[in-house]
Amino acid sequence: MNPGWFALAAGVYGFVAVALGAFAAHGLKSRLDDYALDIMQTATQYALIHAALLFALSLMPVSRLQASAGILMMAGTFLFAGSLYVLAMTGIRGFGAVTPIGGVFLLLGWATLAFSGVAMIRTAV
Repeated sequence: MNPGWFALAAGVYGFVAVALGAFAAHGLKSRLDDYALDIMQTATQYALIHAALLFALSLMPVSRLQASAGILMMAGTFLFAGSLYVLAMTGIRGFGAVTPIGGVFLLLGWATLAFSGVAMIRTAV
């Protein structure tokens, strides 16, 4: 996989997280209840953390396992943070059903990244 996709996703997720986080904190603070603001904060934190990881992946040659981890995290961030943003701003609870799917993708991405570390250790020995 071309690492440019990871850089693109990192930039988009980072931009969206900062923009929506600021918008929620300033523009929507009077319109959203504390629960919705907490949801926005969670989405922003997860998006920023995974944007940083995706950017790190874009800076190095990646193995197939690392590329798979990046793809899982791109999809997981989109589903997890995206569904939380929509849930917080619309109040439509149905979007909350997508959030765990995104969370599973994120978990699988982190597990795949860990397995890539094991593979790297084994080949270095």
